[in-house]
Amino acid sequence: MASTPPPPPPSSSSSSQPPVLQSRRSLYVGGIADEVTQVTLRAAMIPFGPIKSIEMPMDYAAGKHKGFAFVEYNDAEDANEAIYNLDGSELYGRVLTVNLAQRDRLNIHSNKAVWSTDEFFQASSQQDNVDYTSQDNNNNNTMVEKVLREEGISQ
Repeated sequence: MASTPPPPPPSSSSSSQPPVLQSRRSLYVGGIADEVTQVTLRAAMIPFGPIKSIEMPMDYAAGKHKGFAFVEYNDAEDANEAIYNLDGSELYGRVLTVNLAQRDRLNIHSNKAVWSTDEFFQASSQQDNVDYTSQDNNNNNTMVEKVLREEGISQ
């Protein structure tokens, strides 16, 4: 009876690795002072392990970074060590917030404004007890007149 061979060891190619956010290697670093550069941030983060990349989003109108960065380590254990040691520490007089980077939470309807959907108006009208979707002009005029009277404004 022939036995089946053991499965091959996991490949080290990038195609078999899980995405960065799922592998827990990518960190969010917030509270970065204006004077901090990528070189400075790398120097502060490198003691905890090899860094794969650093991204500091820029505010091009102001000509400086936005005050936060994303740091990706080669190893998840190094990222955890950086969180443990750097979260709450100071860099250039500012307290750093260091935690695992998360996916964009506001990706509800991609690039649409919140008020571009009917659900927003329906929720607003229920909250205000006002029916904004009503087509009855008399009702709208009555509401306007009531508000004007309450504010002491005459027509």
